[in-house]
Amino acid sequence: MPRRTLELPKPRPSLKYESSLWRQGLTLLAGIDEVGRGALAGPVYAAAVVLPAQRSILRQLDGVRDSKQMSPAEREEWAPHIREHAADYAIGWASCKEIDRHGIAPATRLAARRAVQGLHCPPQHLLVDFMRLEEIPLPQTAIIAGDALCLSIAAASVLAKVARDAELCKLDKRFPRYGFAAHKGYATEEHREAILQHGPSPQHRRSFAPMRSP
Repeated sequence: MPRRTLELPKPRPSLKYESSLWRQGLTLLAGIDEVGRGALAGPVYAAAVVLPAQRSILRQLDGVRDSKQMSPAEREEWAPHIREHAADYAIGWASCKEIDRHGIAPATRLAARRAVQGLHCPPQHLLVDFMRLEEIPLPQTAIIAGDALCLSIAAASVLAKVARDAELCKLDKRFPRYGFAAHKGYATEEHREAILQHGPSPQHRRSFAPMRSP
């Protein structure tokens, strides 16, 4: 008999990190996550999400996971709930030209800084997925796999992904030869073939292979 493959439930992010800081009297906590670092085209996006300091938010956002663990339809369904129930949120990005000028890691931090600066109230503490944001002079907790473990970061991952996907769909209309709406700028075989056939568009990252000159 063939073996059955059991599909494990998607890990559910918790309020473990938020609750610890709430008990210390810190209520303005911004979860930060980015999307688009590994793409060949388009901007890198980041989102900052401040959740209300109440445990009921876990129930209100019970379908929110790491955006990579959610389908496009699930992300589109839950993004409005995040925006509705968040105490504050903002989106930041860095363009492909800024990525080429500064490098992908500094450009990613730039996008995150712009997201934090877009919040209506300065946060007291940042919860970030793995990397520290040295350019932002705020206390921070860097969490490995934070988008899977921490609800604030998971919510940010969803908003960043939905916003960037929408931007790549807009770019697809401007540059229809490359299929941006389908692959969102990532290095699929079809995308690489389009670059070889048509050359890079103004939205391609010239510092990334295969656009980078040897």
